[in-house]
Amino acid sequence: MKDLKHLLYFENLLQNANNELIEQAKAEGNICAAFTCENIPEPLLNIGNAFSVRLFAPNSGSLDIATYYMTSFLCETSRALLERAIEGGYNFADCLVAADGCTMMNRAAENMELLHTMDEGKSNFFYHFMEIPLKATEIGVDLMKLQVQNHILNPLHEHYGVDVSEEAIRKAVEEHNEVCRLIRELGEFRKEEDPRITGYEFAVFTLATYLAPKYLLIDKLRETLEEVKTREPDGKKWRARVVVVGSEVDDVAFIKLIEDTGTYVCADRYCFGSLPGRVPIEIDDNSEDDIITQICRHYTMKGQCPRMMNMEKVYGRKKYVNDIAKEYNADGVIYEQVKFCDPWAYERMLGSHMLREDYGFPVLSVDRPYNISSGAGQMRTRVQAFIESIEIKKLQGGVK
Repeated sequence: MKDLKHLLYFENLLQNANNELIEQAKAEGNICAAFTCENIPEPLLNIGNAFSVRLFAPNSGSLDIATYYMTSFLCETSRALLERAIEGGYNFADCLVAADGCTMMNRAAENMELLHTMDEGKSNFFYHFMEIPLKATEIGVDLMKLQVQNHILNPLHEHYGVDVSEEAIRKAVEEHNEVCRLIRELGEFRKEEDPRITGYEFAVFTLATYLAPKYLLIDKLRETLEEVKTREPDGKKWRARVVVVGSEVDDVAFIKLIEDTGTYVCADRYCFGSLPGRVPIEIDDNSEDDIITQICRHYTMKGQCPRMMNMEKVYGRKKYVNDIAKEYNADGVIYEQVKFCDPWAYERMLGSHMLREDYGFPVLSVDRPYNISSGAGQMRTRVQAFIESIEIKKLQGGVK
């Protein structure tokens, strides 16, 4: 297929945590609100003259220093973020909002604060830690609302004078929803029998929306959507179509590795993905609830993080993957987790079993290094073996 005009530009944004759009936004006098978890209501970090950046650590190497502070038994994502923070890789941030989505990420953020990795010489800098509900209930919504008021809105206003009015919040939600709409429309092309966008390309565009100011990306996303609408597919015959499900995937090389085996990644149910991370937030102007409550309800009820432990959510997450797999015409499911990620270790075990036994999908269950290049050979072998098993089942009539 013809190369997409802005693909290289977006790929370059993913090479550094401090990308050129962050530098541009900072030069314009805006406030960078760094955050660490998909459970944090993203639009509320993009109000007024603030913009959000979710922390990641591209091209990570040695994690020795972070391991000294956190031990080798904590997940590689949390250690990679702490290592990058100690190196000074997040000095662009004006605050850090962390959440106890998992204990390990909380430990990383606490060490960032204790070691003063981002705040040196910044009198207004703040670290805040949110308590995220364990159950998707109305009580959970109330807790989320209290947390965003105390740990996002109040600190942004008190430390930087950020406009936290309802008007500013509505504008932020509109911008967020526009980004979501563009990403989801791009994602619809993955349902085609002969897709006109690869899973890798889609992952690049989606990941960038978490890592750079949204207002500086929207125009290029719009152009890309129009470009894809008229793009001629190349007629490539993919060996199989898979859904990738699991913990953080902020290394698009993992998606490229899968597709290099001839396997099309047709849907992405993982942290930093579009499902459900790029689902628009519905605001009902006739509701008795204020806009903050409605945003908090969206994140509490629509989220698919394994932190939510009420049984409706536990079983609902597996049905959600099944529904996605059917909607995107998947032949199989890859359940992945970053090594030593506790929440997704349990989720992967139960999810792999249920998708295979209850829903009838072939499943590959893997753990992986944060930087996939350190284990690329082994991972490629496992994916290839999985796809060969799907091909054999197709020949035997077992996979439609």
